[in-house]
Amino acid sequence: MRAQGILSRQILKAVPIVAMVIALSPAVRAEVMDSAAGGFTIKSTVSIHASPAEVYKRLVGEVGNWWSPGHTFSGDAHNLSIEQRPMGCFCEKLPDQGAVRHMEVIFLQPGKTLRMSGALGPLQVMAVSAVATFSLSAEGDGTKLSITYAIGGYSPQGLDKIAPIVNTVLTEQITRLKNYIETGNPAGKDKQ
Repeated sequence: MRAQGILSRQILKAVPIVAMVIALSPAVRAEVMDSAAGGFTIKSTVSIHASPAEVYKRLVGEVGNWWSPGHTFSGDAHNLSIEQRPMGCFCEKLPDQGAVRHMEVIFLQPGKTLRMSGALGPLQVMAVSAVATFSLSAEGDGTKLSITYAIGGYSPQGLDKIAPIVNTVLTEQITRLKNYIETGNPAGKDKQ
């Protein structure tokens, strides 16, 4: 319980900053699609100026280059990796041979779909089950990328209370991926 409280407070402190980043990135559409005490579904959609094959390659193969280090256990996103195979691990290396299994690949269709099962971050210490689906489709000369994250389970406070926070964090990740692919910098072209 103590770990859950500490992680929840850390997320709450980051929300205003992340919300500002998202507000300044109108190219991302994000919403809590539904929410109840027993779970919620969120969806973020973005257009990226690159082919679906290129977006998929960067999404899976270069996760350490675009994921926010502030949303890792190690503080270094380069410790993240996604194995491209069924039952592949979205994992993070930790010091002293430690590791975190964030999610498991349950479906992949390169250039089209990546589906993973697992509770991210502070959701890991809760009695929840979650599935994230990344859907890619050609759109003009680029790609429409959507992530849908559905979470169900139990929390004494009700899972609906954290839906906006999870939505904000995942929207930050998809914004960083877009920036990384289009500018080479996950923070955006004019940022360090």
